[in-house]
Amino acid sequence: MTEPIYNRVALIGLGLIASSMAHAMCANGLAGEIVGHAQSAETRATALEIGICDRVCGTAAEAVMGADLVVLAVPVGVMGDVAAMIGPHLKPGATVTDVGSVKQAVIDAVSPHIPKAVHFIPGHPMAGTEYSGPRSGFATLFQNRWWLLTPLPDTDAEALVKLRSLLEAMGANVDTMDAPHHDLVLAVVSHTPHLIAYTMVGVADDLRRVSNSEVIKYSATGFRDFTRIAASDPTMWRDVFLSNKEATLDILGRFTEELFALQRAIRLGDGAHLHDYFTRTRAIRRGIIEAGQDTAAPDFGRGAPPATKA
Repeated sequence: MTEPIYNRVALIGLGLIASSMAHAMCANGLAGEIVGHAQSAETRATALEIGICDRVCGTAAEAVMGADLVVLAVPVGVMGDVAAMIGPHLKPGATVTDVGSVKQAVIDAVSPHIPKAVHFIPGHPMAGTEYSGPRSGFATLFQNRWWLLTPLPDTDAEALVKLRSLLEAMGANVDTMDAPHHDLVLAVVSHTPHLIAYTMVGVADDLRRVSNSEVIKYSATGFRDFTRIAASDPTMWRDVFLSNKEATLDILGRFTEELFALQRAIRLGDGAHLHDYFTRTRAIRRGIIEAGQDTAAPDFGRGAPPATKA
């Protein structure tokens, strides 16, 4: 039996990421006790029912008491409020991390509420599905997926090594970078693609010459995958775009320039430009597959997550 890396882990928020962390920690004996909290009484009851937590608390403050690791798995927009609630109750020497996909805004919101004797190491797992809620989690979600950490300049080296060992034991590849660079990278690989997906699905909804039944019935792989992305949690993505405004607008501007160039090529019948452009971009897809971050299967290797504990 593997020795626990943390004696007590507190999960604040019990959605896809937190429930998957719980499954992975339980499956590998990485935590002595897992305590959870969610704002919704229904979510708290579900977490107990499916067994992802040893205890579930009615408040975040109660959940973090005595915890060696606290994971903030709540929408980016409420990170600061949650940190303010738990700050006075954090155990000296404990580590606090988060799973938000924006880092600088989280650092600005959370840091003022973390006591000096507590280690705050922001993080972001590059893993997920369009599903949400405690039943959506599964133990292998983080296998061969990147988990980015954005440690602060004064981050304790031992605390960082310990957190990294937990994430790697859950199957993740761990890398570190500064927060502004993280937010720019995510604007390219995640935030702007999500915005484009939401827009494309919205265009289909507005295009009255194509009925809703036709859009659903004839959805090819391209539009179908747009709808998969656009099915993601609206609260989370609202907060992401508002919190990573500058980087997203920068990349969106670059996207618009590329789109205008493609419009011009189509208008002028410039097949050579289109072929060269698609050849270059196709290589990116090949690189993602070769890096093990997706498969070439028609369903992209995705399926519904298990509903019970792994």
